[in-house]
Amino acid sequence: MESRVRVGELCVNDSKTGMPAVLLVENNENDVLLVRRSFERAGFGHQVQSVGSGQDAIAYLRGNPPYDDRGKFPLPGLLLLDIKMPGMDGFEVLQWIRRQWEFSHLCVAMLTTSDEIRDVNRAYKLGADSFLVKPLDFENAAELFRSLDSVLARGHS
Repeated sequence: MESRVRVGELCVNDSKTGMPAVLLVENNENDVLLVRRSFERAGFGHQVQSVGSGQDAIAYLRGNPPYDDRGKFPLPGLLLLDIKMPGMDGFEVLQWIRRQWEFSHLCVAMLTTSDEIRDVNRAYKLGADSFLVKPLDFENAAELFRSLDSVLARGHS
């Protein structure tokens, strides 16, 4: 059975794996490496793309250069979005996403070091599908994998 995610009216799959791609928006390279390694170790078969800023996330979603090749940069079925970034923060990116009709069904999981209740509440109020607290480690990668697969499956297929 092929895994599919709807983004607006588009059905988005990574052409290599047949599974929805994941876009990680994270400005800390160590966290990017840790997330990638955790996914690999947990057997998370989705292609993971990463960008380092909110502005780059929007350019990626819009398909603006250098992200205009959808074979290389497929639309994601899941966005892992860091909250604390310089320039445009994760909340601002989330607001932008939820204002775009073509991304109204995009799964967005906030990925952050903050576990403050006001950040959790704000994320859900703005339309986040999930809120994941860093640091991630290899021990909880399998749990994270199950959570993300659940987020992808929940009303987005």
